[in-house]
Amino acid sequence: MQSAEKSDYASYAQALFSVSIDVNLRIMPSHTERMREMIRAGIIGSTGYAGQELVRILLGHKDVEIKWYGSRSYIDQAYASVFQNMFQLVPDICKGEDLEQLCEEVDVVFTATPQGLCSSLVSENVLSKVKVIDLSADFRIKDVDTYEKWYGIKHQSPQFIKEAVYGLCEMNREKIKKARLIANPGCYPTCSFLSIYPLAKAGLIDMKSVIVDAKSGTSGAGRGAKVANLYCEVNESIKAYGVATHRHTPEIEEQLSYASGQEAVINFTPHLVPMNRGILVTAYANLVKDVTEEEIRKIYEDAYKEEQFVRFLNAGVCPETRWVEGSNYVDVNVKVDERTHRVIMMGAMDNLVKGAAGQAVQNMNLMFGFDEAEGLHQIPMLP
Repeated sequence: MQSAEKSDYASYAQALFSVSIDVNLRIMPSHTERMREMIRAGIIGSTGYAGQELVRILLGHKDVEIKWYGSRSYIDQAYASVFQNMFQLVPDICKGEDLEQLCEEVDVVFTATPQGLCSSLVSENVLSKVKVIDLSADFRIKDVDTYEKWYGIKHQSPQFIKEAVYGLCEMNREKIKKARLIANPGCYPTCSFLSIYPLAKAGLIDMKSVIVDAKSGTSGAGRGAKVANLYCEVNESIKAYGVATHRHTPEIEEQLSYASGQEAVINFTPHLVPMNRGILVTAYANLVKDVTEEEIRKIYEDAYKEEQFVRFLNAGVCPETRWVEGSNYVDVNVKVDERTHRVIMMGAMDNLVKGAAGQAVQNMNLMFGFDEAEGLHQIPMLP
């Protein structure tokens, strides 16, 4: 190649390279721009079990940055000093519960707190600035009197109850996408409802004959120190509690009533078992018409065939908590007892994931237009 030709080629290549760089700079966002596009999250109650599970899940979410680790008990302490599993993963310190300040710094607020706190903090000013996902029961029950009767406290912001969307993604997906305020469902209600829902909706069971027998690990009682939850009180034992009085009863009844189009009245009895996490539900109901197990299985298959987090098991396989531990999956199955003309509906899930933090993140994904499963691809842990 002649010297002049080499010079022309070099000039052409340099010009082409410059154009390519310019185009790439115009098309590809800078690191700073990408960071701005990330959703900023704040967690009030980040040092409880559900709050810590939110942290674990959100740290693996590609579109979220946690900006606020709220805690009433550990203000100004390093978050990793409270949960050593977060050592070198979370350098932040714990902050307080000032929701008005928090909503100036984030796009979404999770409140993983006891009943009554979120309703005392939420306001029109807050909801005009951020989306709120409440993991307590404050906005789950639409009737204020029912809430106050079962929870024994006065509701602090009943004006937002009607607006709040019950955050069971499998049922209310489109409403969740448009919501400002999400009432994240309770752990027992989630597992109970998803186990029963297909037959309630199909009108095949007597909604006043439903019995829900449920078992939960001790993390469902929270992280606070209680004598009843001490190791020696729980280990090598199983007990019923909240018999005929458990506060999740009206929530389950309300959602089953919506699904069936008729009043649901249930017996709900939870049990505490000596394991860290997990919920197992076995529910029973009278069939209102003759139907085969094959027909019922088809109803479940149709109900959940598009749901990535509800796994309808093969015939004869009973759900087990160990098959869903650490994941956002709910395993369900059903069995017809022809002798008694009753149906047995079963479900298993992790109470801290699909029963709390995982479901909250699933709601957040829908609210911000992300892939619904983003950050929730954890494979169940075994053993």
